[in-house]
Amino acid sequence: MKAWFARDYGGPEVLRLEDVGKPVPKPGEILVKVHATTVNSGDRRIRACDFPPGMKTLGRLALGWNRPRQPILGTELAGKVETVGQGVTRFSPGEAVYAFPGGRMGTHAEYVLIKETGPVAHLPEGVDMLTGAALCFGGTTALTYLRRGDVREGQSMLVLGGAGAVGSAMVQLGKLAGAHVTATTSAGNLDLVRTHGADTVIDYHSTDVSRHNAVFDVIADTVEAMDFARAQKLLKPGGRYLAIAGTLKEMLGSLRKGPEGKRMIAGPADERLEDIVELGRLAALGQYRPHIDKVYAFTDMPAAHAHADTGHKRGSVVVQVAD
Repeated sequence: MKAWFARDYGGPEVLRLEDVGKPVPKPGEILVKVHATTVNSGDRRIRACDFPPGMKTLGRLALGWNRPRQPILGTELAGKVETVGQGVTRFSPGEAVYAFPGGRMGTHAEYVLIKETGPVAHLPEGVDMLTGAALCFGGTTALTYLRRGDVREGQSMLVLGGAGAVGSAMVQLGKLAGAHVTATTSAGNLDLVRTHGADTVIDYHSTDVSRHNAVFDVIADTVEAMDFARAQKLLKPGGRYLAIAGTLKEMLGSLRKGPEGKRMIAGPADERLEDIVELGRLAALGQYRPHIDKVYAFTDMPAAHAHADTGHKRGSVVVQVAD
């Protein structure tokens, strides 16, 4: 099979398409033929060794000091079960599935091994492969932080960066949770964010949201647009600042509360099978759909990374691996 390798840190030019042996499933594993995957902010951060401030040393220790320890990047996929290992009962060859290996990565390849009990689920009818591949990176992050932030019916939420993969998921799933959602984005994305259900959309180039008259129960910062000190001025008593793109500083700062019971929430998102299944269910109902910015051919993986590097992608960048 073919797979894209990042054997060094650097720009998209470090990626190399190589031939490797096709994996064989062990007992309890399934082999998935990948039809689509994505290039998200996590992939480009690892490839470029571009970790948030204060996280570079920890990032290198966790992911590889001189080069990525797992050279095949990619955190999510949709495809079809090729073969199954001994004892597998949940899946059969030919079934369409979607999966979120997450931090284990490895989906920028033609085939991926996944444990039957791992982060994989049947792709619901009516959800195509390209959509299925993009369900989980933004969606699981949004569900994690909506849960940690205890976002409930009737509350108000400000989403900073409403057009990205995480931001667009936060807008949609926040609305589904019953929140009144205000979102920021650039002028060219105002209509897109409205289509995701935002009640109010603010062009951050023309409006300084920190001077906004409204106050919110929750601020979900998906793009490091603010910090807890600035956020406190926009939070109601007991409000929560979700530092989704937070650094080590935010993770440490989340250990203590601010005035009036205001608090910051930070840290890695959960990777739970229950969330993966829920995102598929919502997609099948038409209640959640990831926005697909561009679709690249598998042979154009470096171009997909280059687009993610611009910082201006809208929603997800999808790579079609097979028809």
